[in-house]
Amino acid sequence: MNQLKNLFLLIISVGFLNSCYSFTGSSLTDEKTVQINEFPNNAALVNPTLSQQFSTDIQNRFLQRTTLKGTKQNPDILIEGEITDYSISPTTISSTTQQTTAGGTIQESQNKLTITVKVRYENKLHPDVSFEKTFSDEAVFNSNLSQSDIEASQVKLVTDRIINKIFNDIVANW
Repeated sequence: MNQLKNLFLLIISVGFLNSCYSFTGSSLTDEKTVQINEFPNNAALVNPTLSQQFSTDIQNRFLQRTTLKGTKQNPDILIEGEITDYSISPTTISSTTQQTTAGGTIQESQNKLTITVKVRYENKLHPDVSFEKTFSDEAVFNSNLSQSDIEASQVKLVTDRIINKIFNDIVANW
């Protein structure tokens, strides 16, 4: 009988705590609609698919992981910006060498992909949390990757990290 009483108290306590705390962690409480505009690629080096892919990915992130509904008229939240940097630069030349089939020696090296995005976030219901920030991330990869390999894997990796940072700053208010 005593165990049954303890179990009952435990269930009541968990139910009470669950009603007091939201496990979503979202700081968006009153906001219902979001408008996410296209992010044009204004970088000196232009990846032709980056603007469309980034814009689609950030829209999907907010529409799938929040209760916000997309709109084009009078949104509670407006997210817009531009891609300001897309660069690939050499980072290291290693002492590791490879032999070629012709008998030559190739020194291995790595490159770094950097993408920078400027974001303007406007919260019309809570203007004090609105911001304009620059988000950047990078990935280091072997220089023997082709351009299509870089765009398929490294660009996706970097843009996902940037979108995570933007999402966390807006939704989790971190």
